[in-house]
Amino acid sequence: MTTNDHSRPGSGGGDDEPGQLHGGPDDDYTPEQLAAMDRTELDRLGARYDGVEVLHVEPAAPAGSPLEKKNTRLVTNWFLLAALFALAFVVIYAGSGWFLPDWEWTVESETWSSIYTPLLGLTFGASMISVGIGLVLYVKKLLPHETAVQDKHDGSHFDRVTTGATLMSGLHNSGLPRRKALKGALGLLGAAFGAMLLAPLGGFIKDPNKGNPLGTTPWAEGLRLLRDDGTPVRPGDQTPGSLATVFPEVEGGNKAYDAAVMLIRLRPEQLETLVTPEGQEDFGYGDYVAYSKICTHAGCPVSLYEQETSRILCPCHQSQFDVTKGAMPIFGPATRSLPQLPITVDDEGYFVAVSDFREPVGPSYWNMGRLG
Repeated sequence: MTTNDHSRPGSGGGDDEPGQLHGGPDDDYTPEQLAAMDRTELDRLGARYDGVEVLHVEPAAPAGSPLEKKNTRLVTNWFLLAALFALAFVVIYAGSGWFLPDWEWTVESETWSSIYTPLLGLTFGASMISVGIGLVLYVKKLLPHETAVQDKHDGSHFDRVTTGATLMSGLHNSGLPRRKALKGALGLLGAAFGAMLLAPLGGFIKDPNKGNPLGTTPWAEGLRLLRDDGTPVRPGDQTPGSLATVFPEVEGGNKAYDAAVMLIRLRPEQLETLVTPEGQEDFGYGDYVAYSKICTHAGCPVSLYEQETSRILCPCHQSQFDVTKGAMPIFGPATRSLPQLPITVDDEGYFVAVSDFREPVGPSYWNMGRLG
């Protein structure tokens, strides 16, 4: 046989109608009086802390003992280490290219590699791991180990107040209020960890969007077209129907994500069917045309060229562009033509750019129509 017991303090006090709560401390004291009581006073009124009855409490280590001090130092050191890694993340993120180097090195005098992003990942991951280890050690070595049972609460104000008292009692039992070094480490960790999370999201340390980064590239008037090995290109260097990938003659030009250009020499039969978009009649030079290598759909490299069909293909999503029609998309998800780079030759007979691209390179974006 099962009965409902409403006789304990904070319950319905023997009420025969469930749902109404009266009798016991809830009727004997106002909510303000209950909220002002400490745990000892609530205990005398029969508090069980939201139905939780503690059967056994075993401290992790005696207060003030050498073992407790050793455990406190261990936990504090892990939180300090997490804070230092978080601060290192912020310093690397904010200082790269400013008061810190560009985190690059050369391999075989040609290939450049950057460790900027790996350093960010390393410091961020190390901070997260250190926080995790610190929390685990804090629970295992500093918090008391309790054995408790819990009944389903009845929702009285008395039980809600005693729940808060339970939380405050747990904080007191953890010893955190008297561990100044640990509190300092946690404060530093909170500040450093917050800065680490906000730095890349808020963009308040440095602004990567100064100027018009989406509408400009490293190309400019007079810059030579260079192969990946740094050699310039003359009109006679390519055979009809061939394609060469070229970059601007600037430092790091072959590493700029938006600077890769396809220099294509058309065949005679392609020249006969060549349709030049309005306003771009003088963009090519002789039988040469130059188009951005960045697909206007999702930014993939469109490096496949079928000279028989005059089609440039993107291997990612199968967009196809007709080189004899201003690199207009004729198949696939791309909706814009590949931007054309206006080219000519300099006094020494090498290909140079007449200007930057006249339209943005790569996928479309929200404010492309507002570009001047």
